[in-house]
Amino acid sequence: MISAVQLRLADPLIGLSAIGDLGRGLPTGQAGRTCFIACRLAAGLGADDTTLRDVFYTALLQHIGCVAHAHDTLPLDGGRNIEVNAAADRTDFSRPADVFRTFLAELSQGAGLVGRVRIMVPAARMAPVVARTSCEVAETTARRIGLPESVQVAVRHMNEWYNGKGGFLGRKGDDIPLAARVVLAAFAVSVFDSLGGAEAALEVARTRAGRSLDPAVSDAFVHDGPKILEELAAIDVLKALPDEEPEPTLCVAEAEVDEIAVAFGEVVDLKAPFTHGGARRAFALAASAASALGLDAQTVGQARRAAALRDVGKAALLNTVVEKPGPLTEADWEQVRLHPYNSERVLGRSPALAAEARLAGLHHEREDGSGYHRGAEHSSLPMAARVIAVADALVAMTQPRPHRPALSLEEACGQLETAARDGTLHPEAVAAVAAAAGAARPRRRPPAPAGLSHRQIEVLRLLAQGLTNRQIAERLVVSPRTAEHHVQDVYVKIGMASRAGAALFAVEHQLL
Repeated sequence: MISAVQLRLADPLIGLSAIGDLGRGLPTGQAGRTCFIACRLAAGLGADDTTLRDVFYTALLQHIGCVAHAHDTLPLDGGRNIEVNAAADRTDFSRPADVFRTFLAELSQGAGLVGRVRIMVPAARMAPVVARTSCEVAETTARRIGLPESVQVAVRHMNEWYNGKGGFLGRKGDDIPLAARVVLAAFAVSVFDSLGGAEAALEVARTRAGRSLDPAVSDAFVHDGPKILEELAAIDVLKALPDEEPEPTLCVAEAEVDEIAVAFGEVVDLKAPFTHGGARRAFALAASAASALGLDAQTVGQARRAAALRDVGKAALLNTVVEKPGPLTEADWEQVRLHPYNSERVLGRSPALAAEARLAGLHHEREDGSGYHRGAEHSSLPMAARVIAVADALVAMTQPRPHRPALSLEEACGQLETAARDGTLHPEAVAAVAAAAGAARPRRRPPAPAGLSHRQIEVLRLLAQGLTNRQIAERLVVSPRTAEHHVQDVYVKIGMASRAGAALFAVEHQLL
């Protein structure tokens, strides 16, 4: 429960870090394990409290942006982004043989020698896009939730290698922040500890030293790693992690927790261009409708945050399902039905978000018991959950999908009213959300940020939709070269260099 007193920022972030675990096909809690190992390594290296703090938060946010490149990699991985991410975590990219044997084997779906060779060039071209996207989104999220600039810088460097041959910034050695070097090593050893135990983790530390990993950090793990892993195996890492954050701890007020909820919801919305902005819209609709229905202030706060975070469980969904243009198979539906459960699991890892976890887990339940994942009926659905279910439905219907165009607000509200008459959705919740949506329509757009011109905002919106430079040129009736110049000007002005980063900027500044 979030009270009027300030909350430790670590509390929600420890739970929400599991979004990165879901997006990479890792066991829930891997980010927490990485954080624990990284903090102990940094302490063993004699890091000061500022660096320890940076290590703590960098480890939690390290992979939060991994869901953001799922759409961009779709032509290469066929939407199997989670399996490919998991393979990447097992691969030593400084060893071509391991890349060929592990990563390319997964990327080509075991197609054999010829298949792996064919995919090498496009994979090499996509690698910097993936690295840049993940880091830009993590850096933007760190800024939005109020983390210090040193943490923002560290997460931007998370894909840089000690020998300077990795990442997209071209940094090497001590030019890479120590927090980034420590967390990169901690993540590698935590993954291999999960896969093969302490010996596998020690082997990774030794073999990658001087290439991707800082030799000093690797040596520290070889020396202290067995003891750290033994301690880790004996504790509940969720309960132990808050004690790893150095004093003074970072705290946030309720309004800042609201922004954290929206920021993390919008990160998962990046999985597909047609879901951009859904978290903020659901947040606003649920807040207005819950208040109009006379719910108390605490419940209104829980409802709006749960609405923003309702879909974080979609981080575990394959983009073959998310972006499928045709009917879903039963296997596809099984994935879809699990996403409210995964949302509840992620949020439930934070005691401060326990109420929001329950509400998010109910956002696809229906009055007649036809919803999922529980199949709950009206008697067990609180009004806040009913409001979120309607807000979620309205947001989804007014967004385009691969199999249909977006509905107008009037069409969507008509379908909601039909569902209320049929006993699927609660009539009062439908009326309140429809009224909130209507009241929100006539609003003035905020001033253009970053000095963007009207044409550049048009280009930014098209970029966020996932259009290529050639498609942007066709839409704006300009030459491809002119479109490319527009795109580059936009990237320079907003300080981004990836489509997902541009989309997140547009969402944050309400330009879509």
